[in-house]
Amino acid sequence: MSLKTLPLVFINLGGEMLYILDQRLQAHNTSDDNSEKGVWSDKDRKRVMNDITATMFSKDFVDELLKPQQLYSHRTLKTVLTRLAHASIMRLNPASMDKLYELMLMAFKYQVFLCPRPKDLLLITYNHIDTIRELVKDTPVVVNQVDEMHRKMIEVYSSLSEGEFQLLRQTLLIFFQDMHVRLSLFLKNKVQNPNGRFALSTSGPVPHGIYVPGLIRVFDSKGREVRRSQFPTGGTYSSSVKEGCFELRGDRVITLGVNMYTVHHPEETQTCKAPPVKTNDTPNPLAKEELNLLARLMGSMKDENKSKTETGFWINLFTTDEEEDQASDSRGADDSMFGLISIQAMQDEQAATELAQIAGQFAEQKQPEFTSCTKGDDLLAMMDDL
Repeated sequence: MSLKTLPLVFINLGGEMLYILDQRLQAHNTSDDNSEKGVWSDKDRKRVMNDITATMFSKDFVDELLKPQQLYSHRTLKTVLTRLAHASIMRLNPASMDKLYELMLMAFKYQVFLCPRPKDLLLITYNHIDTIRELVKDTPVVVNQVDEMHRKMIEVYSSLSEGEFQLLRQTLLIFFQDMHVRLSLFLKNKVQNPNGRFALSTSGPVPHGIYVPGLIRVFDSKGREVRRSQFPTGGTYSSSVKEGCFELRGDRVITLGVNMYTVHHPEETQTCKAPPVKTNDTPNPLAKEELNLLARLMGSMKDENKSKTETGFWINLFTTDEEEDQASDSRGADDSMFGLISIQAMQDEQAATELAQIAGQFAEQKQPEFTSCTKGDDLLAMMDDL
């Protein structure tokens, strides 16, 4: 597993989070009939963007993030991103945060799947950084923070080999494994199947530096071409236009990682409620209890730096309160990201004794340096100090 994957995951997921929040805040800036202003003004929206970005790209936080370390688990990463989302006056309840996390994950997963070559993961990340810079362009101090983070990213990742980029991509694919949340935006554009899996195209430009498939060339011992033959490729391919720019500013060529949400289509950020096939509707009590605990943990976090005289506001990622309540009630019954396998063991005294001895041996061993309970503690502590 690559020890340099965490910054890519955090920046890309953070960028998707800013896209979604910006779209939702703009969508609710006016009332349904456009007759009056909504709950949140454009000033509130800009403040949320500035506060979250300033926390996300603060110097101490970035230095800790760029240290070589293992990729966090989904639960730990979600805790860090929840704290990041609450770095401003805006608040999200657990159900909306769950939905936001799903949208972020599936958007980034789609971008990784369509990534032409492993090195282009940097172009996806730079597209996110470029768009974030545009969101906070009216605040020079925050723009400088984004630029400094971008320079550090170039310094850390520009020297990696193709094999190391492939390891990064493989680590990301393992991270996204078994996540098939269906998004209406992807379903409408037919890039996602009804079962939640992506439909990858067999046509389009090939990665930069790669020949268009369909031609076989045979060479002799002296390196001279002696024969050519063609074969059907099953798709329509074309040569790549040019290589994207990996510098601080420039043409990235690929559009993966840009803001795909618009204020005119708020419904495109909706996740689908139920799959078309019949499923077992019996709730899993263990899964529901685990998610209830997680929801309580999410709801118990407080922003200590928030002014006591400032009330802030809540944002709901669901269209109606009824939809939000329904999502909250059904969270434990059918969770698409965190599957739980129940294993029923038979009563066996001899086997139980052997398992107890093995467990005792593990307990005597020294705990590893990276544990799931401590991952992200440093980043969370830094957020409290900001």
